[in-house]
Formats: sequence, structure tokens, C-alpha cells
Amino acid sequence: MRKALTVLLIALVAISSVFANGASESSGRTEIYFLNFKPEIADVYTNVVKPAFEAAYPQYELKVVTAASNQYQSTLRSELAKSEPPVIFQVNGPVGIAENATTVAPLQDTDFYNLLADKGMALSLDGNVVAVPYAVEGYGIIYNDAIMRKYFALPDKAVDINSAEEINNFETLKAVVEDMTAHLDELGIQGVFAATSFMPGSEWRWTTHLVNPALQAEFTDLATTQAAATFDFTYSENFQKLFDLYLDNSIAPRGMVGSYGDGDSMSQFALGQVAMVQNGNWAAAQILGTAGNTVADDDIKFLPLYMDIEGEESKGINIGTENYLAFNKNASPEAIEGADVFLTWLYSSDEGKQIVTNDLMFITPFASFSSDEVPDDPLARQVNIWMNKEGVTSIPWVFNGIPSEQWKADFAQAMLEYINGRYTWDQVTATAQDAWAREASLTGR
Repeated sequence: MRKALTVLLIALVAISSVFANGASESSGRTEIYFLNFKPEIADVYTNVVKPAFEAAYPQYELKVVTAASNQYQSTLRSELAKSEPPVIFQVNGPVGIAENATTVAPLQDTDFYNLLADKGMALSLDGNVVAVPYAVEGYGIIYNDAIMRKYFALPDKAVDINSAEEINNFETLKAVVEDMTAHLDELGIQGVFAATSFMPGSEWRWTTHLVNPALQAEFTDLATTQAAATFDFTYSENFQKLFDLYLDNSIAPRGMVGSYGDGDSMSQFALGQVAMVQNGNWAAAQILGTAGNTVADDDIKFLPLYMDIEGEESKGINIGTENYLAFNKNASPEAIEGADVFLTWLYSSDEGKQIVTNDLMFITPFASFSSDEVPDDPLARQVNIWMNKEGVTSIPWVFNGIPSEQWKADFAQAMLEYINGRYTWDQVTATAQDAWAREASLTGR
């Protein structure tokens, strides 16, 4: 009986070891659990990336789970606490590193890290590389140039410029937008801007992206690239100017913004109901994939987020990244090795690079990609145009210096109160300042 029990215990230990090392119960393959940040490309990971990788490396099983929009941090915390946590996950810049300091694994010896063209783009902690950027992106005001040309052809237009390309500051943008609102019927649109979406999960376009030029200007004044313990919101009125321009010239009245998501806004643009929408190059798939899309590829273009900040005539769109991948050091060695194999395959093999360029539509920072291996979509091409535009400097992404997701939530709630007439803009500003100080102190700044 003792021998039988010993054999049984050995078998149980062996089985437990298999599961601990991340192997699939059904196949014996090593599981690579990837927690995806981007809902808009979840289907690509599931239907294109997974089968292609598993065909190339049958010893691995790729498990892709996608967090709901604006729920990534809470989902990540929950998944990391489970007995079978993700081995690959996204961190949102230095703040994300700080939140996961006990989880991120050293990456300097991985093949994935060594693909990076500029090693300085990676993020480090305690002397170790712990996060690698995987996509460079740009955002601004996306506009439909066919509608804009129709406006500039009006005999009674109120501006003396003749194309959207001549808009290079807030004053001109405001004049054009307000005059377009006066000519909605002639232009055949329902509003100049798409809905200023405030449905839960869609506030990121304002609390993260729209605030970036104001943050960047203040950080420049402070000679820093990261947030200090206090945030004065020096350029609060500049932010308000562009935000109000959106609200006052939108397809959606102020009282309805809470019922729209960013997907609704992109659909309104794709269907030709509006001329403009704020978003980034990742939205190309949403526009082009909308049933009934009426916008020609060549008419999808970018304008910067002009908000009357001094010198904005020489500023371009916002270009940078918050997309960093990290490995879970608490995963098994086999799973970590598999994670390196998977990402190296995705970003360096011929098949993987084609998927990255044509399906995921990433502009990558890896040396394995040639200069002509960029997504064949109009907004990726626009990012390249703006990055190389003479006399124009891109606005870097500094919003990864925001102290926490709670700051964004508080800021969004204050903006919604302002939209609904219950807050003054001074109260919005005070909320942003107070929440920043509180959250910065909690994160040890």
C-alpha cells in the first residue's frame, strides 16, 4: 500500500508540475496567456495571430484574453491574482511599472527586447529592462477632406483660407468649425464633430488624449517630462476652448453625451454624418470596417489638437506610445520562454510582420521592420506624414505621467458635471488639481 501511495503521489506531483508550468490540460502544450489591452483588435489576435503562431510553433498554445474598454487595469489586477495569471501583459508607462513593480520580469536578455531599434525607448526598474514598446501611434482631429473641400467651395464661407491644410491654430479652426455649423444643410452633415462620447469606458479620449497638449505645455514650462507632485493645470482654459468647440458643434447635444461611446462616434464619422472626430491611427480599422462606410481612404486625414497654446502653429499631432509589454516574473520559466518566442515570432518573422502591418496595423519601433513595412491604411500614412512634416514638431505623449486611473475618473466626472451645467469650469480645474495632489501623494511622488 505504501508503494502504491508513493506512486500515486509521484503522479500527482508530475501532474501538478505540468499545470504549474503553464501546460494545457488537453494537449500538453505550454500555454502562453496574453492579456490584450486593445478591444478593437481582439478578433485579429484570436482569429489571425493565434492560429498562425500555433501552426508555426505547435508546442505552444496561445491564450488571448481582452479586457473591456477602459477596464484594463482592474482586469489586470484581477487576472494577476489568479492561480494561472497572464505571462504577457501591458503596462501604461512608468505609472504602470510602479503599480506592477513586484510582477514585471527582466527583459534585457530576451530576443524580443533585442529587436528594439532604439533601446532607450524601453522602460527600466532597479537596473533591469522591464517593459518594451510595441507600437508607435499618433492622434489628433480626424477629418473627412471631401466634406472639407465642399465647405471651402461655398461661395459665402466666412474664412479666407481654401483648404483644411491651411488650418494651423485654434483661431482658424474655430472660425472654420463655427461657419461649417452654420452651413450644415449645404454640407449634408448633422454636425461638424462626432459625439463627445462620455459613456463609461469612453472618457479616455478627453481625460488622456485631449489633456495631453495641456500637460505637455505645463511639463515643458517645468522642464520635466514627468508629472510633479502638484498639477496647476496652467493651460486649463486652453483645454476648455477646444473641448467647448467639440461640444457646441457636435452631432450630439450636451445632455446626450453620456449615452454615446467612442464606437458610436467613429460610426458617425464613417457614415459621413459628421466632418471631424478626435481619435488616433488605431481607429482606421473602425472607420474602414463600418458597414456602409462612405469615407474614401484618401479623404481621411489628421489635424493637430489646436487649443490656442502659444507656438502651436509649429506643433503637429500627438505621437508616442503608452503601449509597453511586460512579462510576469511569477509565471513558469517555460511560459516566460514561450512569451519571448511568441513576441519574437510576431515582430520578426515574415508571417508575423505581415500580420502586424496588415491586420494589427501597428507602426512598430523594431529594427526588424523596414521603412516601407507600415500599415497600408490612411491614418498610419498620415502619422508618417506628420512625423516628417518640415517645420513641425510632434507633441510627445506625456500623459503616462498622470498619477493614476482614479485621477482620470475624477477629472471625467467633473467634466460631465460641467457639460450638464452643474459645475463651472473653475470647479473642473480645482477637481483636476486636488485629485492630482491626492493621487500623487498616494503613489509616493
